[in-house]
Amino acid sequence: MLSPSLPQEQERSGASALETLKNHITGIFSPKYSLPPPVPLIPDVQKPLCQQVWYHGAIPRSEVQELLTCSGDFLVRESQGKQEYVLSVLWDGQPRHFIIQAVNDMFRLEGDCFPTIPLLIQHLLQSQQPITRKSGIVLARAVPKDKWVLNHEDVLLGERIGRGNFGEVFSGRLRADNTPVAVKSCRETLPPELKAKFLQEARILKQYRHPNIVRLIGVCTQKQPIYIVMELVQGGDFLTFLRSEGPHLRVKELVKMTENAAAGMEYLESKHCIHRDLAARNCLVTERNTLKISDFGMSREEEDGIYASTGGMKQIPVKWTAPEALNYGRYSSESDVWSFGILLWEAFSLGAVPYANLSNQQTREAVEQGVRLEPPEQCPEEVYQLMQRCWEYEPRKRPSFSTIHQELTAIRKRHR
Repeated sequence: MLSPSLPQEQERSGASALETLKNHITGIFSPKYSLPPPVPLIPDVQKPLCQQVWYHGAIPRSEVQELLTCSGDFLVRESQGKQEYVLSVLWDGQPRHFIIQAVNDMFRLEGDCFPTIPLLIQHLLQSQQPITRKSGIVLARAVPKDKWVLNHEDVLLGERIGRGNFGEVFSGRLRADNTPVAVKSCRETLPPELKAKFLQEARILKQYRHPNIVRLIGVCTQKQPIYIVMELVQGGDFLTFLRSEGPHLRVKELVKMTENAAAGMEYLESKHCIHRDLAARNCLVTERNTLKISDFGMSREEEDGIYASTGGMKQIPVKWTAPEALNYGRYSSESDVWSFGILLWEAFSLGAVPYANLSNQQTREAVEQGVRLEPPEQCPEEVYQLMQRCWEYEPRKRPSFSTIHQELTAIRKRHR
């Protein structure tokens, strides 16, 4: 027989559950964790120009069209010529560029002046006022800066560790987590077209991730000088390493390092990337003697794997370059294979200069006549045979990097 008090107990139980639920909903219970007091939030429009998502810094004008995809897309950048800021907008399928005028510490395009560029941009976005009456262009969507962009303040520079074609190279650290980095700087006095070439290396490396390819960390383009920030490879360049440490290395260790280079180049070959400047000086050595391909300043990406150069003979490393590239400006993975053969020779000669007794012109003539480098003293016959196949005059007769990688792996396994 049921107890007559049961409905009352159910009512009390339901009330208790409801009270508990109310407490959770209304937050009556005591907080478990204490928090620091909230900090004042700064509206985006009051943040400095370099912190605006649409400010891209000193990017080349040639890159702008790739970033603007829809009518009304816009960004602000620093002119690579004069010290001016430029508003770039896509309109009717074409990028249009407007210099932001600076007058008495105020900024304007055609209408009112504003104390900061962010306030000017906010006004144009909110009012939907045309940038100029003549153009009728209206801002629609801000294009955010690339995820690779760092602020200059994010990088702490150390000592100078080298000099490149465009400027000096420094050691450094990322301020956020103390990651060691190498920082390539671009001279401020270079013309805009050379600054664009400087950034070409970063554009190539953004897409690649491989243990035998030096890793890009970011670029600093928000102001001058422009930086490319890369992983710091502590052992330095392969050529210097060969000349200092080479006499202490066994053949198997040299084969292993060139095998690393072949693995990196096989990866680039699969991505249709032509390096164009493969040499011992452009490879880096880690503390564990692992080799990484570096210096992509001359590299190109081509869908058909072939790049035709029309820039003349300036800065071409003649003694490392394939005949078809020298004669016709025709670069491909096959021309990189020729250069890899020279790199192999450098490795087993412990950093000797190829064709040391010949000038560049004499080297070209000798190669055309069928002359090839002699085998280094300590070079295994099977490695020299691979070099000779890399130096076949007909590009199609040269081995692929996949084949080279496989063969060097097999050679390493046969050596103690």
